[in-house]
Amino acid sequence: MTAEFAQEGFYIRPMTHADLPQVEQIDRLSFSMPWPENAFQIELSHTTLSRLWVVETDREGEKQIVGIIVVWLVMDEAHVGTIAVHPNYRRRGIGRMLLAHALLECLQGGARKAFLEVRSSNHAAQELYRLFGFETTNIRRQYYQDNHEDALLMTLEPLRAETLHALRHVAATHHG
Repeated sequence: MTAEFAQEGFYIRPMTHADLPQVEQIDRLSFSMPWPENAFQIELSHTTLSRLWVVETDREGEKQIVGIIVVWLVMDEAHVGTIAVHPNYRRRGIGRMLLAHALLECLQGGARKAFLEVRSSNHAAQELYRLFGFETTNIRRQYYQDNHEDALLMTLEPLRAETLHALRHVAATHHG
């Protein structure tokens, strides 16, 4: 299988059904409210709006999924449904590389803007999104069912290919 984007031992490629056990594990390790069982399978099988990618590495002698993203492309909007990096691989630029790649693909598919929800307490994720130019445009009160935490609605408009290419490159070469 040919990777869509590769840098320093990390490969971004479309998610497949074979990836689901590792994808679901990353989701469970990353979120207090992981997606429901079979949600990723449904996204892979039953919707034309979904764009799903994984980051894979083979640095340790076997292929391992270390990052995931799901984006819904609706008309000219890209909605980031989820993005996560395995805890053992965080702070290496993988999330930036993955988000930049997904947004570039959506831009090529007709997206002109992107949005997402993020927990108001998740400052690390907010910092990543602000790096891309996302701005808080609304607050969704008591959005998260587990603790009724607010979500920030963050929007990036317009999507710019040159910015996304630069962020993808920086992310792929940054370690630390």
